[in-house]
Amino acid sequence: MFYREAGDFSTTYAEDSQTFPIKFDRYRYYLVLVVAFGIIPFLINDYWANAVFVPFLIYAIAAIGLNILTGYCGQVSLGTGAFMAVGAYACYKLMTGFPDIPIAIHILISGGITAAVVTLFGLPSLRIKGFYLAVATLAAQFFLVWLFNKVPWFYNYSASGQISAPERSMFGIIFTGPNTEAWAKYLICLVFVTFAAIVARNLTRGSVGRSWMAIRDMDIAAEIIGVNPLKAKLTAFAVSGFFVGIAGALFFSVYLGAAEVGESFGIDKSFLVLFMIIIGGLGSIFGSFAGAAFMVLLPVFLKNVFVGWLGWPTDLAAHLQFIVSGGLIVVFLIMEPHGLAQLWRLAKEKLRIWPFPH
Repeated sequence: MFYREAGDFSTTYAEDSQTFPIKFDRYRYYLVLVVAFGIIPFLINDYWANAVFVPFLIYAIAAIGLNILTGYCGQVSLGTGAFMAVGAYACYKLMTGFPDIPIAIHILISGGITAAVVTLFGLPSLRIKGFYLAVATLAAQFFLVWLFNKVPWFYNYSASGQISAPERSMFGIIFTGPNTEAWAKYLICLVFVTFAAIVARNLTRGSVGRSWMAIRDMDIAAEIIGVNPLKAKLTAFAVSGFFVGIAGALFFSVYLGAAEVGESFGIDKSFLVLFMIIIGGLGSIFGSFAGAAFMVLLPVFLKNVFVGWLGWPTDLAAHLQFIVSGGLIVVFLIMEPHGLAQLWRLAKEKLRIWPFPH
């Protein structure tokens, strides 16, 4: 009975257009932020940071970026892994070339560089769409991986071909390098994921987001009513690239510490982020978080079950993880093709009319 609009009156335009019109939703959102910023940093350890929280937050940023492009604008992309590599290598060059600039500025600039690269590869979307656009972005995946492997300037002529994040601090706190504390890794990723979620939420609820969704639903009709397809598609590619670049920079500098483009940003990374938004729900910011949580937590849970509880060999457990994960994804998509976000919406609708039948 407490989850109702009854008694929630809007007296200003700002209140009427707020993200969470129901007080219960706002209080829940504030509670999540309080726990995330005020409690978890004091309790987190290396295992929880490296196995759960840090990869979840980074993949959530990448999923938000891809969801803007695919879920909101309808432009299919299979090059997310390579675009994350652009952010990672841009961050590496900035960190080694400008060591006195704060790491947060490096990450934001890396997102901007990635946005420019993704926009360049998004130009074919003005002529092609659907399967052909997916193939074009897939070509970008292989081209960028080849480029970062073959041009030694990108990895500073290292003999191994790897890039390693140097130690960088901000406000006296070390955020990159081998001496980084678990809570510092978690906190910098949390700040960026909060920033990405707020920006994406406001963009998708404004005129820019409505133009994206108009192009997604029917591009010819959208152009007839005045939506500029050039502007809409390229802004979607740019915003998506910005978030994916930030995710790639964090993935390299904060999470991995060292990376090699073929192993760290291969085609499997592109499909992993794509599965996240499909499972979480296309066209939903919450779905990006839900899909990232599902794809990060499921392998950890299965590994603990197979190896920790059942005592099976590690190699057998690794193969069973792929089988179980793939099977669950197929079953889930058959039962609920609109993702976890749709299940969440249905649960809230039922709660709003409870105890009356639907």
